[in-house]
Amino acid sequence: MTQIKKAYQVIKHQYVTEKAMVLQGLENAESNPSLKKCKSPKAVFVVDPHANKYEIAQAIEEIYRDKGIKVVGVNTITVGPKATRMRGRTGFRSGFKKAIVTFRPGDKLDNI
Repeated sequence: MTQIKKAYQVIKHQYVTEKAMVLQGLENAESNPSLKKCKSPKAVFVVDPHANKYEIAQAIEEIYRDKGIKVVGVNTITVGPKATRMRGRTGFRSGFKKAIVTFRPGDKLDNI
């Protein structure tokens, strides 16, 4: 028996790093011929570790329903825990799952 998850239980927040911003800016890239082919906008989100690609796509479309966003593809990556050390004590920063979501050409989020 599967439980139905709400959109904000599946999508935690948008993942904002330099690499994620470069990925989002690929649709405007004109530097070389291979990058000119990337016309579909992308965004990176931190998601529930147990969510599958279909649930992620449905949640994104539900959250951005007022903008008419349609998801073309979802790629997921599980980032493992990272060992840290502070003041001589060792520990771990918890792992997470992130999703790279590809939209239709022309679709835009607020911050893209």
